[in-house]
Amino acid sequence: MERWGVHELELAGPAGGNPFAEVRLSARYQYRNRIVEAEGFYDGDGVYRVRFMPDAVGPWRFTTVSNVAELDGHTGGFEVTPASSGNHGPVRAVGTGFAYADGTPYLPFGTTCYHWTHDMDEDRERETLRTLAASPFNKIRMCVLPTGQMAPPEVPFAGADPDGLDKTRFNPVFFRHLEERVRDLRDIGVEADVILFHPYDGGLRGVEDMGRKTDHAYLRHVIARLAAYRNVWWSAANEYDFNRAKTVHDWDDLLRTILRLDPYEHLRSIHNGTRMYEVASLYDFTKPWVTHQSIQHWDATLTGEWLTACAKPVVIDEICYEGNLGKRWGNVTGAELVDRFWEGMARGGYVGHGESLTGHQERAWIGNGGALFGESPARIAFLRRIMEERRDGTVLRYLGRRQPAHVTVELPPDGEYAAELIDAWNMTIAPVDGTHRDRVRVGLPRRPYLALRMTRV
Repeated sequence: MERWGVHELELAGPAGGNPFAEVRLSARYQYRNRIVEAEGFYDGDGVYRVRFMPDAVGPWRFTTVSNVAELDGHTGGFEVTPASSGNHGPVRAVGTGFAYADGTPYLPFGTTCYHWTHDMDEDRERETLRTLAASPFNKIRMCVLPTGQMAPPEVPFAGADPDGLDKTRFNPVFFRHLEERVRDLRDIGVEADVILFHPYDGGLRGVEDMGRKTDHAYLRHVIARLAAYRNVWWSAANEYDFNRAKTVHDWDDLLRTILRLDPYEHLRSIHNGTRMYEVASLYDFTKPWVTHQSIQHWDATLTGEWLTACAKPVVIDEICYEGNLGKRWGNVTGAELVDRFWEGMARGGYVGHGESLTGHQERAWIGNGGALFGESPARIAFLRRIMEERRDGTVLRYLGRRQPAHVTVELPPDGEYAAELIDAWNMTIAPVDGTHRDRVRVGLPRRPYLALRMTRV
């Protein structure tokens, strides 16, 4: 198998009692003198699985460990070959940016599609995957738990939904479907930002306040199933501060538990709520169990302040959605959303997309996927190309909604620069005559959403 692929071990074991709670299974994988232990899980019908993501080329050996004799002491080995084309490994935080495990730079251009897998509508899910593959988006925020108003065909727990759930047992049918979609995202190069908890249950299923023991068992099962996929990120919660049943101390505990259970140390963060345009309560991202800042805020100009306060990557995962809802978070224009993307990224952060346009399909993209109808995705694709073309010595100045007659930009004192005028909305790039040293003064057409790019000659 290839590096950063998935080695899956399947074993037969006991089906009686409650195997989810009573049976412990893991496998110790050894490469040279290093041992990595991956937890297994019960997959129903007497089947147990362990999944493992090897990170080194060469021979690996494994030995299973269990409190059940028939699962304990199984041994074997396999050879890991170099990664195939397009497989760069999991994404890591590097300073205030990101890179894949093989060192390839990664720029997150995310979108939000909370429940695109929950209806188990294969046609719409395939449409969602086709839409993503043709879009600029290489990360998607998606929930494990359903919301209170939903009535999906399958849910994560066993029992009758919603009021007869047994939260000590899990539903293999639900999780197999979720895993298949995570694999599909991996195969088209999209990171799955998996949201583990949310505050939208409304008391229907009781998932907002399951208790610490049940929360930990749920995390153990989800992480054992999904962690071996290289494209997984962990978001402890969406709008964590809207959950009145949990304190910040509880969220600290859950994030530490995610870190402890995940042998691959996938990216980990937690997402705050806001009273839109009034106040936002950000988590303390300086805590060591968080790898990056996942922020909901409407003002991308604060990106520099957040980076100064905490030298970890800033991802404004929710900055309002292009849409026409009555909610303030869901009715900005495409131009406003693109402007916020440019503001955040020009200041060293990353910004996430969402679309809540109604009247095009049964439900909007942010909830259920399908197709995109907004004006922003094409402009975000243009911005992604601009950002991926940046190299050392490039100066980018975004002018935003202002439309001055001219602008002067101070240049680094290390050589001559060629200048270009970028129109972020009309997606054009025009050269500015000459080369420039120390500073450049450029006359501008009187329209908004312009940027200057200065590249060292």
